[in-house]
Amino acid sequence: MNESLGVKAGALCTGKGKAMKKEDLVKEVAGAVQSRKEAHDAVDCIFRTIQAALERDEKVTLAGFGSFRAEKRSARKARNPRTGEPLEIRERRVPKFVPGAALRKAVDSGK
Repeated sequence: MNESLGVKAGALCTGKGKAMKKEDLVKEVAGAVQSRKEAHDAVDCIFRTIQAALERDEKVTLAGFGSFRAEKRSARKARNPRTGEPLEIRERRVPKFVPGAALRKAVDSGK
């Protein structure tokens, strides 16, 4: 990550090719607060707040990191791959994340 985001470079490493999980994020936040429970509560609060904003069709912008928004996906026709039967997929809203310039740069320069 990038110093401007308040995180030491490489601090969130879980190993090349491995996925960071919520608990890994909680561990990292716990290093900056009093306890692991406070860190867990903080991470949960962030996720709930982003989710609630998207449910209200609001955009969430985190400067230097990226933005989240709910996007409308139109209804469409598809086929069941197993049976070949045609399906009608209803219109729906889906979450979308667009990374910010600082995040793109940090990922591009990462190893």
